[in-house]
Amino acid sequence: MDFTFGKLISDSLKLTNHRALLNGLQHRHNIFPLDPAPGESVNVYAVTASNPAIGRVELNYTTDGSDPRADGSDARQIAFQRVHIEWDTLVWDYISYWSAQIPAQPEDTMVTYSISGWSTSGDVIHADYPDVEERVQHATMIHFNNIPPDTAFTPSPQSEASLFCYHVDRIKPPAWVMEAIIYHVFLDRFHPGDEADWRQTTDLEDFCGGTLWGLRDKLDYLADLGVNCLWLSPTWKSPSNHGYDVADYDRIEPRLGGEEALHAIVEGARRRGVRVLLDLVCNHLSNEHPVFVDALRDKNSPYRDWFTFDKRFPHGYRCFFNVKNMPKINLERPAAREWMINTAIKQLRDFDVDGFRLDVAAGAGANFWTHCRPRLRAIKPDCLLIGEIIEAPATLRMYKGRLDGCLDFSLNEALRNTYGWESWDERRLKAFVQSHQRYFGEDFVLASFLDNHDMDRFSLIAEDDSEKLKRAAAMQFSLPNPPIILYGTEVGLRQPVSTRGSTLDQCRVPMVWGTEQDQDLLAFYKRQISDRKNRKGKTNDYRSNRSTRR
Repeated sequence: MDFTFGKLISDSLKLTNHRALLNGLQHRHNIFPLDPAPGESVNVYAVTASNPAIGRVELNYTTDGSDPRADGSDARQIAFQRVHIEWDTLVWDYISYWSAQIPAQPEDTMVTYSISGWSTSGDVIHADYPDVEERVQHATMIHFNNIPPDTAFTPSPQSEASLFCYHVDRIKPPAWVMEAIIYHVFLDRFHPGDEADWRQTTDLEDFCGGTLWGLRDKLDYLADLGVNCLWLSPTWKSPSNHGYDVADYDRIEPRLGGEEALHAIVEGARRRGVRVLLDLVCNHLSNEHPVFVDALRDKNSPYRDWFTFDKRFPHGYRCFFNVKNMPKINLERPAAREWMINTAIKQLRDFDVDGFRLDVAAGAGANFWTHCRPRLRAIKPDCLLIGEIIEAPATLRMYKGRLDGCLDFSLNEALRNTYGWESWDERRLKAFVQSHQRYFGEDFVLASFLDNHDMDRFSLIAEDDSEKLKRAAAMQFSLPNPPIILYGTEVGLRQPVSTRGSTLDQCRVPMVWGTEQDQDLLAFYKRQISDRKNRKGKTNDYRSNRSTRR
């Protein structure tokens, strides 16, 4: 089986997640419409269980971006109405559903609000408490034996009400994305460049030697394949081969070729009608980053509250899944949020890339993307923001109006179940796809993929049966979702059978070239890409379909 949905991999973890979502006072950005337009009032929803018994729920909001919790603010107050009560057998409790309505606002309004409830005994509880992610991650760590099974869960204390926000606008995903055929390049494993050889290819936790110059040397190969968008693994200075622990957002990793090489990639891709997406890491950074080093060393550092320091955490601070060298950034802090948004703006301006694939987008949070998206669109109107959110569809849909779309992990699971594991038949797959498309509707892009750099390759679970891969790819390319190809999938790049389900690195094998490539499979992929472009009626050539640049 796949371990993609780690937090939801077992029935027990699914149950924990379900109960956490209905515990205490939960809002979790649940509004309708999901993407408010000018002149539309917005319904705001909350749920409560009966312990503690909540008798009153209120909402405070501002429309100028200010904090409605601040003393002296012009926040307006709205009382929630309890709209209905229902019994939930899995929680074994009565659940109350509440609703309030914020009046319609003009375009470019940032609505910021907080929600608080009062128990019948007078105690106050704020949404979202207890924290769902804390509870589910605790259960997940027990499941994977990261902590002892008898470790008790104690939620972090809630010192103040959480903030929520939405932006009133008419922003939609850029039109070009629905014609995009995206190729995912893991830079250290793609090509060394300049006629160099790999540094080594046996230890996949070490550097293999791929560079941006190597990618430049293979742009003709990619153009001939037919892809029209490249997604690059992180390019910033980093101590790792994967780059997801950024040590300096102001420098392109010298080992990869530095700024000159990234400029060469963007310019070379553009000449061939190909767009470029960078992999933006906002949720966390490297523990070698100067901002974190200063915050760790000095309790009076201006960056101290950009991170969560607490002795309850194994390393003394909150990390991405307890990985010590990846401290999590608290993007609810306005200064940290502004710094990260300006980082993205700098990449758009300096390199004129076409957008970002957003690593661990749910970790950065809905509030962050609500602030970020309009700022980036003001710089580049056709910039794409597509998130990595490994959650159930209900959570993904919450990001409509905050992101342009997400990587479609649910469809990935369905395709792998049908054509790789063969635990589904095509009738079940097609029924799933129909419901999936109805659920998300329009104006939210769900990019499809068969494998990525964090899971076993499709060829491994299909036991290197190229016919299974062809059937899966044919289905992938027939769907409206923009397809993503992981480097090497198109030429039969193989992961050793002995590595199944072991570590993330094992699928990141170096790309093969020349006679090592499966030419029949490569020709098949070229036909799929060509046929898809013909069905779409255009190639979305970047050279002939460019938006005005600022």
